[in-house]
Formats: sequence, structure tokens, C-alpha cells
Amino acid sequence: MQTFKSFITQKGFLFKLGLIICTLWILVAIFSWLIPIHSITGQDLSVRYQSPNLSHYFGTDELGRDVFSRVMYGSRISLTAGIITVICAFAFGILYGGIAGYKGGLVDEAMMRFSELIMAFPPLILAMVVAASLGPSILNAVFAMAIIWWPNYARLMRSMVISLKEIEYVTASRAMGASHFRVLFSEILPNSFGPLLVMATLDLGNAILMFSGLSFLGLGTQPPTPEWGSMVASGAKVIDNWWVSTFPGLAIFSISVGANFVGDGLRDFLDPKLKKE
Repeated sequence: MQTFKSFITQKGFLFKLGLIICTLWILVAIFSWLIPIHSITGQDLSVRYQSPNLSHYFGTDELGRDVFSRVMYGSRISLTAGIITVICAFAFGILYGGIAGYKGGLVDEAMMRFSELIMAFPPLILAMVVAASLGPSILNAVFAMAIIWWPNYARLMRSMVISLKEIEYVTASRAMGASHFRVLFSEILPNSFGPLLVMATLDLGNAILMFSGLSFLGLGTQPPTPEWGSMVASGAKVIDNWWVSTFPGLAIFSISVGANFVGDGLRDFLDPKLKKE
């Protein structure tokens, strides 16, 4: 049986690359206060729109604020928003889909039709509508994204429950008097965790990308708080000063690609068919 270590050694170049990228950004988000950087909100109009130099590694913006400092600090907000979105959607989705698949019948039909109703709307448009109706803020943007993401986990969890609930060890557990809650979360969920983990990893990059998109449109983080999407939006107005939007855009790109590399690597390792290939 192929071990995780041998998988990384033989086939996991992109997985290792993605893991390095994600780890670096997580460390930056945690320890950004230790990095010797300028004030994230301090304004100095005498140095506005300076190109990258030894004093300001990523240059300065329209108010003379250091872009490097704001990109480093913005990782806290973007990564935290993406992680919280995925956790909320993951938790509610597996609970919702687990109940629907385990109960079956009319309960399953009604619950799945509701999830399909949400999935019928374009994700970004629905997130924009929810965020705009609640008011622009970080929490409202995260809530809006969690609303559009949980049906994916619910449908995957439901399919896993349906395929596993009649297997021998699950039937034996019910025959021994185990409660429905114990059967669902102690017997079925652990054996469904692999595909759910892969989906969550892939969604992390997409969640950060969508949160940045909402902030770009003014529906997420509000000034003067630095966030990658809002920084790209401010730089888009002055395209000649390319560094204002390029560096936060590269940050969004790198974490999104890194998370997708990690998710693809986990999928290849956990999928028996791909392991044989």
C-alpha cells in the first residue's frame, strides 16, 4: 500500500509546492506583527506612488502607505475569512447532508430540493446580493460565502451516507443498539472524511478568491483596513502605478494556486483508482 511519505517523494512535487506556499502564508499571517514593516495606516503624501525600493519593498500607494506592510497584514484578513468560510460551510453541510442521506424518503427529497434551490443561483451573484443586503463588512461577506458553499458539502456527504449506511459494520452498529447520532458521526463520517477534506482544501483557495472579489466590489473589508481585494481595487484606478495592485494580486494568486495544488495532491493520494494509476 502506498504510504503518504512515498506519495510525496514520488509524485508530490506540486503538492509539496502548494504546501510550502500555504505554510508560508499562514506563518506570515500569524507572525506578521514580528516582521519589521511600516505602519499599515500611516499616511505620508511626500512618498505617494513611490515604485518598489529598499525602503518600501512593494512601493507605496496613493496615500503614501507602504504596500508591503499592507500585503503582509492583509494576509490575516484574507486567510482568516477563507478558513472561517470553509469551516462554517463544512460543518453545516455535513450535518445537513448527513441527516438527509440517513433519513431518506420525503425528508431527503425536501432537504435536497432546498439545497438545489440555492445552487441554482450563480455563486458570485448570490454572494453579492446577500452581502449587499446585509451591509458591507467582513462578517457579512463571510456569512454570504458560507451560504453559497454549504450545499456542495451537503450533497457530497449525502452521497457518502447513502453508499455507506447499509454496509455491514454500520448495520452491526445499529443492531447493537447504537443511536442514530453515533452511527452517523462515529461510523459513517470517519469513512467519508477523505473526499470532504479534499473538497475543503480546494475550496479554501476559492473562498479567499471570492472574498477578495467581494472586497474588490466594496462589499467586504472597508477602508482603511488592508485586504488584498480592496488593495487591488484601489490600484486598478491608477494602472500606471502597477505595483499598487500587482503585489496583492500576486498574493491572491499564490494562495489560491497553492491551496489547489494541496487539494489535488490529497485527492490523488486518497483516491484508490488514481493511486493504482
